[in-house]
Amino acid sequence: MAKGEGAESGSATGLLPTSILQVGERPAQVKEPKKKQQLSICNKLCYAVGGAPYQMTGCALGFFLQIYLLDVAQVDPFSASIILFVGRAWDAFTDPLVGFCISKSSWTCLGRLMPWIIFSTPLAIIAYFLIWFVPDFPQGQILWYLLFYCLFETLVTCFHVPYSALTMFISTEQSERDSATAYRMTVEVLGTVLGTAIQGQIVGQANMPCLEDPKDSAVATEDANHTHSTTSLRETKNAYLLAAGVIASIYVICAVILVLGVREQREAYETQQAEPMPFFRGLRLVMSHGPYIKLIAGFLFTSLAFMLVEGNFALFCTYTLGFRNEFQNLLLAIMLSATFTIPFWQWFLTQFGKKTAVYIGISSAVPFLILVALIESNLIVTYVVAVAAGISVAAAFLLPWSMLPDVIDDFHLKHPHSHGTEPIFFSFYVFFTKFASGVSLGVSTLSLDFAGYQTRGCSQPAPVRFTLKMLVTMAPIVLILLGLLLFELYPIDEEKRRQNKKALQALREEASSSGCSDTDSTELASIL
Repeated sequence: MAKGEGAESGSATGLLPTSILQVGERPAQVKEPKKKQQLSICNKLCYAVGGAPYQMTGCALGFFLQIYLLDVAQVDPFSASIILFVGRAWDAFTDPLVGFCISKSSWTCLGRLMPWIIFSTPLAIIAYFLIWFVPDFPQGQILWYLLFYCLFETLVTCFHVPYSALTMFISTEQSERDSATAYRMTVEVLGTVLGTAIQGQIVGQANMPCLEDPKDSAVATEDANHTHSTTSLRETKNAYLLAAGVIASIYVICAVILVLGVREQREAYETQQAEPMPFFRGLRLVMSHGPYIKLIAGFLFTSLAFMLVEGNFALFCTYTLGFRNEFQNLLLAIMLSATFTIPFWQWFLTQFGKKTAVYIGISSAVPFLILVALIESNLIVTYVVAVAAGISVAAAFLLPWSMLPDVIDDFHLKHPHSHGTEPIFFSFYVFFTKFASGVSLGVSTLSLDFAGYQTRGCSQPAPVRFTLKMLVTMAPIVLILLGLLLFELYPIDEEKRRQNKKALQALREEASSSGCSDTDSTELASIL
């Protein structure tokens, strides 16, 4: 990885005074840590592969679940909005709940986080497959989709929260964690490419039926097209099931690679402390940490912007732009562009800093969204915008997860005797983002209902097309600008990161030396 200001070393570990360590352990801790911190490329790749399942399934659900519920399962827009909102809200609620359970977990021979990943995987893939199955009882469809959507989101949270927290336990070196995060983000964007390609291309091959005038239910028209429509709808349902089966298989393969290729490291000081910090005390400390709240506030709005585009993009391409047979290729163009530009953003943040990368990377989507809002439908221009949007998507993928460890390091400098709070940081960050996105998706689907959305229509009324344009262009622009304004309050710039690096190194050296007392470490932390 390129070295620079963004590739700082340091961590939340090694902050406790050596008085809690056994005397016989001190010589080994003077020499061993640097060897343990170095991660091989194989380790980083195995760790990165673990991020693909969450992104593949999340991408497929984010881009396709809304149009699947409306046009394939034929759920009415109001019921679809309830499913989407409740599913996302429940998903958000499970993040801190799982974080709480993980904080109470005991260390096992597999680690503290790995058992959650292992045991949630088989149940998650079953629930995911059943989301894309249309039951034969129309009256119970809403309950069916609510049940399996919420169940899957719970199980994938049991995978993703410990996986996210694993970032802090593969290495204590900031430079190694930044490098591993860059690998992870690259593979996660590749996961979105896989999710988009598999779901989009398989479903796109099916002949999706539509009705020229859904309000016209004349018997003659229905009789003439009934056989073709039924066959086409069955093919579309089977295509969704096939895509779900392929994605579920890749989910399992990635989980196996993660478990076999990554070793969860237990810090020496954890074995010496009787009990970790109580969850609610840790939660109170985390939520009172200013940089964390400001980071959440900034990325909350920018994440909402991209999620709003994601949730309505398929409908926007199909009905507003008129590219019914092109939207899966447009999605692929966005994700491929994001994949190729992840390494660029990793280099950029090491050279110019993470806050600068946020401003330039995320704001770069604004002029292209304005272009889509103002010009008439044009396929070539739309592909250009898709590629440009992918560049901004890459920054939105990489930067939050690259900056969160900096906040955790800053927290541990202020609270050097706390440990076990990492799952709280990661789970509540995801909680706020998911809950807000659930609200936005529910509101957007309700907006389509009020605008007069016609299920399975080959075209939509003008109010629906206008609503989709606002949801995909103007609303995200406003959210991005609000997020960037709030991000001005985020205090950890490159100078602050350098100071934290020196403080963490000094604390680690003092903790490793035999002459460091408990009072000395506390005084050093206070001074720095």
